[in-house]
Amino acid sequence: MKRVSKRVASLLLAGSLALLSASCSKDNTSSANSTNEYGHINLSALRTQVNSLPNEPLSPAETNGLLLMREEEKLARDVYTTLYQKWGSQVFSNIAGSEQTHTDAVLMLLTKYNIADPVADNPVGVFSNPVLQNLYHQLVAEGNISVLHAYKVGATIEDLDIFDLANAMTVADNQDIDLVYSMLSKGSRNHLRSFYRNILNAGGSYTPQYLTQAEFDAIINSPMETGF
Repeated sequence: MKRVSKRVASLLLAGSLALLSASCSKDNTSSANSTNEYGHINLSALRTQVNSLPNEPLSPAETNGLLLMREEEKLARDVYTTLYQKWGSQVFSNIAGSEQTHTDAVLMLLTKYNIADPVADNPVGVFSNPVLQNLYHQLVAEGNISVLHAYKVGATIEDLDIFDLANAMTVADNQDIDLVYSMLSKGSRNHLRSFYRNILNAGGSYTPQYLTQAEFDAIINSPMETGF
């Protein structure tokens, strides 16, 4: 198993992003013409890739990471679905759709490795993980204050998601897990860019809570990523 420190992984992330162009086009919550901008994963293509890779032994850390990411992606979907119903801002609907493909991508791996699905038939707002259950209620309450607060909630979720994926990747060396996590990370970076530009357009600001400022700056100052 690879043992890369979180800080090394973070520096690699920031360095690679810094190589990208620093120009970002202004976001409009209703003007995106491509779902790719929102990180929708082509599940059929990904399934073909995942199934072509070997079943490798899973460590407890890898298993726990998959269980967490399955519900964390659901958390994002559920919060955005709820905030879209509250505010009607299209960015929440678009990214909720993307998050559905993200949580489905993790389910592929749970199915491949015969791991019980913690989501099962749980409806919107219901989680097996008590930490995520509490976080859902906290984020929805914050997002209900104003649409600007809702955009900041979106940025916070993506900030956390990128952070947790980077940590999960430091303890995972299975090829199929690395493939899926890299796709999720790419989508989450696009989501963070979208929410941040909406925050700016609404006259607000956002300070990262999980990523370092340098990591955050590298993401928001680079263009939307493609190849899902």
